[in-house]
Amino acid sequence: MNRIILQKQLFDRCSRSSSSHLCPSLPLISRLLHTFATVSAEKISGSNPAEVHNLVQGSWKPSASWNWIVDPLNGEKFIKIAEVQESELQPFVSSLSSCPKYGLHNPLRAQERYVMYGDISAKAADKLAQPEVLDFFARLIQRVSPKSYAQALGEVQVTQKFLENFSGDQVRFLARSFAVPGNHLGQQSTGLRWPYGPVAIITPFNFPLEIPLLQLMGALYMGNKPVLKVDSKVSIVMEQMLRLLHECGLPLEDADFINSDGAAMNKLLLEAKPKMTLFTGSSRVAEKLAADLKGRIKLEDAGFDWKILGPDVQEVDYVAWVCDQDAYACSGQKCSSQSILFVHENWGSSELISKMKYLAGRRKLEDLTIGPVLTVTTDAMVEHMNKLLKIPGSKLLFGGEPLEYHSIPEVYGAFKPTAVFVPIKEMLKIGNFDLATKEIFGPFQVVTEYRNDELELVLEACERMHAHLTAAVVSNDPLFLQDVLGRSINGTTYAGIRARTTGAPQNHWFGPAGDPRGAGIGTPEAIKLVWSCHREVIYDIGPVPKTWKIPAST
Repeated sequence: MNRIILQKQLFDRCSRSSSSHLCPSLPLISRLLHTFATVSAEKISGSNPAEVHNLVQGSWKPSASWNWIVDPLNGEKFIKIAEVQESELQPFVSSLSSCPKYGLHNPLRAQERYVMYGDISAKAADKLAQPEVLDFFARLIQRVSPKSYAQALGEVQVTQKFLENFSGDQVRFLARSFAVPGNHLGQQSTGLRWPYGPVAIITPFNFPLEIPLLQLMGALYMGNKPVLKVDSKVSIVMEQMLRLLHECGLPLEDADFINSDGAAMNKLLLEAKPKMTLFTGSSRVAEKLAADLKGRIKLEDAGFDWKILGPDVQEVDYVAWVCDQDAYACSGQKCSSQSILFVHENWGSSELISKMKYLAGRRKLEDLTIGPVLTVTTDAMVEHMNKLLKIPGSKLLFGGEPLEYHSIPEVYGAFKPTAVFVPIKEMLKIGNFDLATKEIFGPFQVVTEYRNDELELVLEACERMHAHLTAAVVSNDPLFLQDVLGRSINGTTYAGIRARTTGAPQNHWFGPAGDPRGAGIGTPEAIKLVWSCHREVIYDIGPVPKTWKIPAST
């Protein structure tokens, strides 16, 4: 109970803080935290840079080359990454190759490791529930992927809950098998969840802890040996998490951790030949890897995510707030961010757009409710906006300007939350549709309106989009919901007046649909789909009937 109270006090204190980009330093951190941590989030700076090493064959190691990461808030070089060069890949190749195809454990071998991982998860969940550890990771996330403290803390809390969910016997339950009676005495077929053995995980910058940790643990639970590559801009977060996991009993040799550029990682995949690779990131890279790896891949790639507001107008304040959160939280850098909003004409008489404009205007750099865009420059967002505004009938609803009075380096974007209206009939025209549905991984959305007799146009637009990750149907009209849900495909779809597009908690599936390569995250179903395959063992032990004789050839 005292821990819960302390956690609430910590969160309240940090939430109220508006004088700094980060939650204030707390005196209780130093004693309890640094049994595993090798950095202090509030002290990392150009004058006190942090270092990130690699983990291979059970040892933390530097490399011959160091790559500097610049602070996304001021441009200082503040983190040194031990970047593995192509000539240094052999230890990683050897490490993966040492794992047999049947994995480190499976339902018929080394079963005690299922129990071990349940214990590791329990210890890690308990460790991560400590307020000072929650705060450490939240602030470290803020340093490398600037977002509000509430958003960063939420990522850590989801991760902690995931570990809690897979404590105790829950890991072994993932490998639950089934048996079917055979045709005669002594015959029985058994279905088993089987690991792939050596695997690879590649994750992006926007969720530095949640995505890599959930996928890493899923791979380990099922008996695989993974090599983990996190975007170097944020890999310090997962390096620290691995150190926490080692303290909680994770064998050093069970997982490797590599920092490298894309070319070196691609070479590692081609030489080590992992039996399965999980990639979370851009569609362009996903398609290249799918070809290079001959389909031995699961993808959770780009999401141009849509939201449809139905004909029943209600709870305008709430709907406007969710739209603002979906489009602009984390500066729009979520693969589930609201990219396009289809608004039924009935909402035109409400104050929806004006409320969205007001809420977007509240966001400020001081508390990181708007912040640096790490993969799209300001110029690129301005260029995209200007192209959209050339479509007949288009107009700027709000935003459309760079942030002011900041020191964000030019290599990153700094843009006000923006919405551009594009008429739906114009949007659907050849030449306009690809432009209007281009994913901008930043605080940018397209808004359009449709009449009662234009729902078919909305559904046509949804059908023509190539990414089907998240979606929201904001309506409590059951017939409207039934129609839209029955004629759409997005893998994680929220429905009802409180529907959103963002949110990847630990309690439901999160992943795309419509692609056999699609990966999920967070749930038992996702772990089994991504990190294991089906193996059937048919037992036929006899006895052979005493009256049996060799039959005629067939």
